[in-house]
Amino acid sequence: MQNLNYSFAKYSLLLAFTTISVLGFLFPYKVYAETWKGIIYYSINIQWFVFIVLSIYEARQVFKKLATNRNQISYHETWILSVIFGVSAIWLSYTLARYTSYISGSLTFSFSFYISFLLLFYVKNKTLIVTNKEKYLNKIEDKVVKEIQEQIDVLFETRKIYTNPDLTLSLLAKELNIRPQLLSQFINDNLNKSFAQFINEYRIDEAKRLLKESNQFKIDAVGFESGFNSSSTFYSTFKKITGTTPSNFQKE
Repeated sequence: MQNLNYSFAKYSLLLAFTTISVLGFLFPYKVYAETWKGIIYYSINIQWFVFIVLSIYEARQVFKKLATNRNQISYHETWILSVIFGVSAIWLSYTLARYTSYISGSLTFSFSFYISFLLLFYVKNKTLIVTNKEKYLNKIEDKVVKEIQEQIDVLFETRKIYTNPDLTLSLLAKELNIRPQLLSQFINDNLNKSFAQFINEYRIDEAKRLLKESNQFKIDAVGFESGFNSSSTFYSTFKKITGTTPSNFQKE
């Protein structure tokens, strides 16, 4: 499906470019200015709008994530949203050109500059991702994996360090007396989780225990006691992991 969409976009853009080039050759703007300002101008704007709508439809899951859990949006998804919003703003400015003609040029320049900067950052970020993947080429030995897991189990059971809202990967590695890179590889490569997901699962387990065993805490307080630094983060994470809200879970 992805290859089909890519091919459709590629050939559609090629067709649009070819069509405009042929029209420009057959109907020069200097001679057919009124035609260009009329039907050709509106045809281009309509086609442009259709592409924007199709782009929004293809990225509907990203927009859904933007509305419900924007903290989980990845860099690649930020790139997609930036392009869609930027192109939509330029289209709107040109569509309303009779009222905002002086804005169209500045918007186009600003957006082009922004995309160029974003592209450079994307290339740099992609290089860093490849570099990090190369670090994981050497798998951790099964014996070491078991030792790390046992250390984490003991630390979490005895001290519940995951309830510290300021807990970082480096701090946890220091408590376990292992290198941060090794801990990162263990979590990402062996558990197939991000550090945030790994810690939040323990925090939600703690929250579930408090909700069932204690009535002295309000639901917001349960979130803070479990290690979350805000009520909104607690509610969204709880719903994501358990599929229900803290209040509904407590009533079950």
